[in-house]
This record gives sequence, C-alpha cells and structure tokens, in this order.
Amino acid sequence: MKPLARYATLSNFVELGQSLGLQDPARLVREVGLDPAGLRHPDRWVPAEAIVELLERSAAETGRADFGLALAQFRRFSSLGPLSMVIREEPDVRHAVRVLIRHQNMYNEALSTRLVEAGGMSDLRVELDLGLGHPVEARQATEMAVGVLHSLLQGFISPAWRPVAVSFTHPAPPDQRIHHRMFGPTVSFDQPFNGITLYTKDLDTPNAMSDPQLRRYAQQLLPDVDPSSSPTTEQRVRELIELLLPTGRCSVEQVARSLGVDRRTLHRRLESQGQTFSSILDATRADLAGHMVGNRNHSLTEVSEVLGFSSPGNFSRWFRGRFGESPSQWRRHHREPQPAIPGG
Repeated sequence: MKPLARYATLSNFVELGQSLGLQDPARLVREVGLDPAGLRHPDRWVPAEAIVELLERSAAETGRADFGLALAQFRRFSSLGPLSMVIREEPDVRHAVRVLIRHQNMYNEALSTRLVEAGGMSDLRVELDLGLGHPVEARQATEMAVGVLHSLLQGFISPAWRPVAVSFTHPAPPDQRIHHRMFGPTVSFDQPFNGITLYTKDLDTPNAMSDPQLRRYAQQLLPDVDPSSSPTTEQRVRELIELLLPTGRCSVEQVARSLGVDRRTLHRRLESQGQTFSSILDATRADLAGHMVGNRNHSLTEVSEVLGFSSPGNFSRWFRGRFGESPSQWRRHHREPQPAIPGG
C-alpha cells in the first residue's frame, strides 16, 4: 500500500486557503480524491500523495510559493496525535527527537527524519517518500514538515530559539518573508538536503514540560516498533483502533476507509497475516484495559469510554469474559505500582 498520513496534516487548510484567495478550497480537496468532510476528522488516514498534490495545487492557485510553510504555522503539538503525549514527557530534546523519529509512522508514513551528529553540530534531515518510484514536486509538503519540526524544537528549547541554519533543496521563492519570520535569517535554498542544523548541545536542553512520574505511563502508549521495517496491515489497523476507540467510531468500515481500501480488501489482507479485525480489536482492548484498569488514575467509567464500550456494564461483562474477574477485582489484585513521591 502507498504511504498514508493523518488528516491532521490539513488542519486549518480551508481557513488559510480562503484567507489567501482560494474561492472554493473544498473543490481542490475533491479534485485530489479526498473528502472535504474528512477534514473534520484529524485521526483519519488518507494517501499522503493526495495531501502533497493538494498543497501544490493550492500554492499554484493562490500564487503563494510559501503556502505549505504558512499552513505549518497552524500546527499544534497535538497534531502528532497520541505520539504528542509521549514526546511531551521525554526528559530532554534528544530523547524527544529520537521518539519522534522512531515512531513517525504513527502520524505520517511518507515522512522520514534522520538525525546526523558531527563536530558539535547536528542536522535533522527531512525526506518525503510517496512510494511512486519517481520524483514528485513536493515543495509545499517539505516546507511544512520542516516548519512543524522547527516549531516543535522551539516548544522544547525556547520560543526565542533559532537554528544555525535551515536548508531546502528547491530554489528560493520570490518572497521569503514568512521563511525569515519563522526561521530567522539563516535560510538557504538549493542545498544538498532539507532540514534544520543546530548545535548538538541544544539537543541536551531539558524538557520543561516533562513529568518523570508520568513518563513510564506515557511510553506504554507506544508499540515496540522496529524503525527499519514498514508497518504491516495488522500494525496499521491496531494503531487506527487505538485512535478511533475513544471516538465511538471504531468500526471495520471506518478503519478500511482510513486506510484507503474497502472492507473486503482489508479482510483479505488481514487474513493473509492470520488475523481478523475482531481479533485485533479484542487484543488491542485487552492490552489497553490491562494498563488502564490497573492504574487508579482512571475511573472504570473512563476506561469503559476510552475502550469504546457503549456502557460500563458492557465493558464489565467483556472484561470478566476476557480476564476471568470483574474490573474492580482486577484493580485490587493487579494494581500498577504508583511512582514514589520524593520526600513522601
């Protein structure tokens, strides 16, 4: 399958397009094969190729060669989805960047970020691979990806922080005002790579947002992923189930639509891996339930809602059938140890 990306990538696309003179942003969305209604569902997955094409068409119609970078200014930390909760608890910038790189397929399967360190300087190099086997114009998506990465670094280090350099492989646009406002004066074009250069010592900046007591729990949200391997259909389905369960829209039809296939195709691909949608749903719920029920920070009603059950009673019956005892009994017998409070 071709790489996918979350609709969150296009948050505020309509508002930005209209402000820059797009008469009918929804028309462009439809023309690239996307559903305008899907923009209201940031966790839904769509072909990354369509998002890249949409950004390029928008730049052409508005005459704004900085359209992608302008859209990057609307990105928030939460745009990374569940990954944002994990990164926020990492102790310093280096650890946060490593988690971001290792699990970037959780928010954009076409995006590849590499960290290269040498001589006190570090490059964060960004590449896009749409799985097409030939080059594609992706200036807008590339600039947006670098802009989002820059904003994340500022969030960790300081709002006043500036990189040593920001590099792009494509030619300079006629108007570089947004580039200079976002990155500072050290923006260069026609360079060997796309990305950000910073002092290596900046990677050791402590993360002021981190809570060491929450880090262990946050890391449990992440699957044990080998960064060198492509995610299987089973892994993609599991990630989508985790995203969709709390919304109440976790159905096989919704998951198939998010993957850009029909229900029958999804069933066939899962069957080839010895799985069914129901088996993955049940296993995912069981893994999450084991962590959440054992953690007293969540009420059992909250756990029921997060796991997508229509009522606490239905959750309790499912839990007893899966674990052999009620959620309350499990909580008493299997409570996770709480972090020690210094001085307590």
